[in-house]
Amino acid sequence: MNWRRLNNVLHRDLGYLAAGLTLVYAISGVAVNHRHQWNPSWKLEVETRTFAPVPVSDRDAMTAALVERLALPGPPKSSFRSAPHLVELFYEGWSVKADAAAGTATIEKPRGRLALREMNFLHLNEPKGLWTWLADVYAVILGFLAISGLFVLKGKNGLSGRGKWLAGIGVAIPLLALVFLLWRPGDRGPRGEGEGRGGGRGRPQAAGPSPARVSASSTAAAGSTTPHP
Repeated sequence: MNWRRLNNVLHRDLGYLAAGLTLVYAISGVAVNHRHQWNPSWKLEVETRTFAPVPVSDRDAMTAALVERLALPGPPKSSFRSAPHLVELFYEGWSVKADAAAGTATIEKPRGRLALREMNFLHLNEPKGLWTWLADVYAVILGFLAISGLFVLKGKNGLSGRGKWLAGIGVAIPLLALVFLLWRPGDRGPRGEGEGRGGGRGRPQAAGPSPARVSASSTAAAGSTTPHP
């Protein structure tokens, strides 16, 4: 078996092996690319309930009455009263805002987005530990597929023909992106060696919010009793 045949066999078999994870990372990648527009892992479900009004009294008595009338799962972890008739109850990861005088309550609970939550869980390496090593192996496989794919075909459709132009375009895209997005006139490059005319665009950016936290954009997206997708 010559080297090209071996290359093609490995490219084919590792391509099959990586197909499932590639789809997971591709779908999740598109989702997390838009974290500034939505929370890709969580959505906020808002439910409105009505109940018989609770007389205004001390906070503990009102809290106990609200737990009973709203059939909540036991006492909250904490509570807060912003006005004599407005009581907020805080549970693990969700909350209740009640107007005791009006007899209305809003329950806000974060829910994981179907399938996306699990994909992002893997893509963002939340499990750590063994999954880190598996993800590293997958990254190595992707690197091999990228290189071995250059040598699958020969002739005019291979690397010596049209392939070199397509591969060149693929390399040029990230390089041009760096030039236009990071190296601006007056800047000192992407590593943040100083503030340039771009107001410190080159400095490292802080990491985004934890995927496990429902972002303010999700809260805004919920908006009403019907959660937005």
